[in-house]
Amino acid sequence: METYESIRQWKNQYISSYIDTSVSLNDFHDQVMLKVLEVAKGKMKMDSPPCSFSWFITGSGGRLEQGLISDQDHGIVYEVSNQINDLYFKELGEEIAFGLDFVGYPYCNGNIMSSNPIWCKSLKDWETQLVDWMENESWEVIRYLQIFFDARVLFGNTYYIHHLKSVIFDFKQHHPKILKRFAANMKHAKNVIGPFGQIIVEPHGVYQGCINLKYSAFIPYVNSIRLLSIKENIYETSTLDRMGKLVKKEEYTSLLKNCEGHFSNLIKYRMSLLNASTYDDTHYLNIKNLSKEQRKEIKQILKDGKRLHDAVISMNFIG
Repeated sequence: METYESIRQWKNQYISSYIDTSVSLNDFHDQVMLKVLEVAKGKMKMDSPPCSFSWFITGSGGRLEQGLISDQDHGIVYEVSNQINDLYFKELGEEIAFGLDFVGYPYCNGNIMSSNPIWCKSLKDWETQLVDWMENESWEVIRYLQIFFDARVLFGNTYYIHHLKSVIFDFKQHHPKILKRFAANMKHAKNVIGPFGQIIVEPHGVYQGCINLKYSAFIPYVNSIRLLSIKENIYETSTLDRMGKLVKKEEYTSLLKNCEGHFSNLIKYRMSLLNASTYDDTHYLNIKNLSKEQRKEIKQILKDGKRLHDAVISMNFIG
């Protein structure tokens, strides 16, 4: 019978066998997390869950874009709220978060975890919460909506998440101004291209000479494509899959030119950071270690990401 300790040992022993591609690495992360879920379920007082549920992951895991080291981003949707179900899934969510941390997925600083009641609710309560978030429109809840939209079911009933995303689409159809709030929320992207076209690197500290790929490169692409996907009712979670849907629409052909190739290459650069020992290490790329061609490529990826980001936030979203 598996334990958190045996899963941690298995993960540490075999993860290096799955780093050839981002696809194989993300598949491995899925396997590890599902093993944790099974152990967590086995620690519950009840032999089996009292009702149907979905356990979903979000963030880079939801988008199938995890690097070598990843923190936690997950939640639970269960069939119906009652005293027994609420208590069971509260305890299961806490156990899952503990187990993931034990095997090597650090607790999420933003508390986007099944152990947080905000991220562990019945289907009806989730519906209510999503509508409340969309009506509230504060910066924090718009961020929550962005996070939720990247949800991918790892275990259980896939209908729940599909249905909840349709709640977002239906609300947006009648209240298109929500898209403007999403766009306003995106204005925090970091610009690392200087006025003379130079790449601006970290000037001091342990990451001196590096760029943060997460904030300077991934976020402009991820946020832009997510917003367009919400606008176009696209259910897919991976950024590349979303791009694949969007480029089929004539109005995005020019806007998304070269973006699929850029994003694929971006993932490869992040996969090159195999000497990472902490979660932060997986995001920093040292420009000095790149060839002249690679520097040129990274600069183009950054410039086109900024172009895409600026174009999307300046759109006149009218639904």
